[in-house]
Amino acid sequence: MVKSGTIILNTAARLLMPLQLLFSVFLLLRGHDEPGGGFIAGLVAAGAFILYLFAFGVTATKEVLRMVDPRDLIGLGLLLGTLSILPAWFVGEAFFTAQWWEIPGIDFKASTPLIFDIGVYLAVLGTLLAAIMTLMEVDKDEP
Repeated sequence: MVKSGTIILNTAARLLMPLQLLFSVFLLLRGHDEPGGGFIAGLVAAGAFILYLFAFGVTATKEVLRMVDPRDLIGLGLLLGTLSILPAWFVGEAFFTAQWWEIPGIDFKASTPLIFDIGVYLAVLGTLLAAIMTLMEVDKDEP
């Protein structure tokens, strides 16, 4: 593992990354009716990975991502965002009408706005990671 930061940055990245990711999931799930949502949750998650990227470098961050290309996250996010508009159409309601489904046993209501927020989350996370990783790789190649 290539260490590009200081010991303080490395320690902070290791401690803060899981907390930031957990907080991003909290923001994502509370999103549609309260402050939060896919965009800000994606920014917080990207901040966690970018902090790790600054501390340990591009290669270590790609290992943490388990070889998931950030561009794949963008595509998956756009796909989920697009798919979230279809359930209302299939049940005969107006296009873009929110649909809610209760998940038995865990007292949780899934919805099309949540699916859309997850899509936004993944698109924002993928966009920021792709941009920053590309900039870091280009900077590494220059003399």
